[in-house]
Amino acid sequence: MLTIVDATGKPLPGAEVKISQKSHEFLFGCNIFVLGQMKEKNEAYEEAFLKLFNFATIPFYWDDLEPESGELRFTEGSPYIWRRPPPDRAVAFGKKHGLTLKGHPLLWHSGAHNPHWMPKAPDELKQRYLRRFQEIAERYAKDIPIWDGVNESLVCSADFPLFSAENRNHPTYVPWAFTEQQKRFRPENLLMINDVTTFNWPADETNRYYQQCRKLLDDGIPIEGIGFQFHFFSRKALDGYLGGGQCDPNTLLDTYEMFAEFGLPLWITEITIGSAGDDGLAIQGRVARDIYRLWFSAPKMAGITWWNLGDGTAHGNEGIAGGGLADEDFNPKPACNALDRLINHDWKTNLETKSNADGRVIFHGFHGGYDVEVTHAGKSHTFPLKISSKQAAQATLTMP
Repeated sequence: MLTIVDATGKPLPGAEVKISQKSHEFLFGCNIFVLGQMKEKNEAYEEAFLKLFNFATIPFYWDDLEPESGELRFTEGSPYIWRRPPPDRAVAFGKKHGLTLKGHPLLWHSGAHNPHWMPKAPDELKQRYLRRFQEIAERYAKDIPIWDGVNESLVCSADFPLFSAENRNHPTYVPWAFTEQQKRFRPENLLMINDVTTFNWPADETNRYYQQCRKLLDDGIPIEGIGFQFHFFSRKALDGYLGGGQCDPNTLLDTYEMFAEFGLPLWITEITIGSAGDDGLAIQGRVARDIYRLWFSAPKMAGITWWNLGDGTAHGNEGIAGGGLADEDFNPKPACNALDRLINHDWKTNLETKSNADGRVIFHGFHGGYDVEVTHAGKSHTFPLKISSKQAAQATLTMP
């Protein structure tokens, strides 16, 4: 509710009020893994990114961030690695354009993304992880508010030096990692857990991911967000999902409602919905539109991250599936246009009205930042306004 008053505090009835939403509180994102690496297409890449997204995932894979022990690729001018721009570049881009940033990941068991020199002895490896957490926190905790603290632990292989488990749902390195990360990052940083698509269902207590999060929280382990991946790396996998019993909106919503009981923000962290195959572009567009509508409506959902913006920028099967929202020249596919319609039109509040006899304007709006232009007695003034999920949406606007 807005109350329009004059300089003496007297309500102004009949004032013309134009309300225009400029930004979202909800985070719509994508990875930013090829920032500055597209040569003559850099500008097209950046324009396509900024048209849709207010949220960017920055790569912090250990093998590429520290390919040799002690040689950190933090700064601009670091040795070139495809899909691994130095974090300083991504932070500068985020600051310039007002993006919320996320670091991914701090700890991942995957041998393909750990350095060749990584210690094999558990105690020595823990010490190197503590050094890694400290170095990253000291440089980036201020500018990057959100982090994947542990990635894909429920599919951790037994050859990972830190792997041991009470049972397969509770790898013991997970509580250790979150506890140590919390000591080094800032209180305002959000450290989340992230796992693979398999754990988007079932919507009951047999769900392994639910069991893991439940135990971590019951044991006082400070996870602060829960991430769900949504990858289908081939047309066969996508068709199998769409034709299977798990492709049911109620199944997904029930799952998210179950996890929402923890009181933590939920995130869709990585999405590959391909466009390859017969009628692939149209299928990708329809699935993207419908699944985003479901996610945006889910309780406690705080953000959604598509994984690769353009074809030709992805890794392995992600690229074969045609999982970009745009083609190799960053021309939008139907899926991109569908998300543009949702994010920039359907889910933005814009209206024109007049204040009532008490000088009040009551409206429903999406959470985010607004410009409110008020015109009265031939004079106009524009006020910034923030509508937040964290506080009552009431403001008094005083005409100068």
